[in-house]
Amino acid sequence: MIMASVTELLGQSVWDSNGVWVGFVVDIRVVKHRGELQQSHTVYGLVVSMRRAPLLLGLTRDRQGRSAWLSRTLARIVYVGCTFVPWENVLDYGGGEVHIDVLRKELNRV
Repeated sequence: MIMASVTELLGQSVWDSNGVWVGFVVDIRVVKHRGELQQSHTVYGLVVSMRRAPLLLGLTRDRQGRSAWLSRTLARIVYVGCTFVPWENVLDYGGGEVHIDVLRKELNRV
């Protein structure tokens, strides 16, 4: 599967392997690869919420990828009830929907 861009994933509905709605993609977790000629990132998971809240987008980090203690504290409050979907569980995405290969109840809370 070709890696998705952030703009493709944000706001998409997520559906589990039984067709049960999990929520909306509200944030994307990435790993930075340093030491390469060009700095790159790899998606390692999606943060999914049953509430569609643009407030969540990029809340926990600044332009350099660092987070201030106030942002981390606020994120703990705002992200309550969100679910983490590891990228390896994403089967397909596009057309406003993300399909995963696990059941909603098997996913971890953020």
